[in-house]
Amino acid sequence: MFYFDRQNPDVIFADNRELETTLCDGRTLLIKPDVRMDFRNMPYEDNTFKVVVFDPPHLIHAGTGSWLANKYGILPADWPEYLKEGFNECIRVLEPDGLLIFKWNEDQIRLLEVLKVFEKKPLLGDRRGKTRWLVFIK
Repeated sequence: MFYFDRQNPDVIFADNRELETTLCDGRTLLIKPDVRMDFRNMPYEDNTFKVVVFDPPHLIHAGTGSWLANKYGILPADWPEYLKEGFNECIRVLEPDGLLIFKWNEDQIRLLEVLKVFEKKPLLGDRRGKTRWLVFIK
C-alpha cells in the first residue's frame, strides 16, 4: 500500500475484499479496508471528496488463489466497462476541481488501452516504468 499514514483521519481505505493470509515467503498479506465497497457504486454523495486515489486491479491473468490474485485482485472479462464505471464513479464523488489520482501497472494491459475507456484525459502523470501514476481534474 502506498499510504504513508494509514491512521490519518482524512484517509479512507476502501476495497471490496477483506483478507488475511500468509504468502509463500512467510509474509502476512492483510487487506482490511475502512469501508468495504464496490468502487463502481460508492456509498457517498456527489462532490464529497477533494482527492480520490483509484487503484483498481490490473491483472486479467493470475491463478485463482495465487498471491498475485490475492494481493491485487483480478479484473473481470469485461474489464473496459468495469474500469470505465469505476472511473466515472470516482469522478462523481469528487468535488468540482477535485483531483483523481489513478495508479496502473502495465504488466498485462497497456495504459493506452485503459485510457481509451475513460471520458477524460489526464492532466499530468509519469511516462516511465510499468507502474504509472496519472492525475485527472474534475
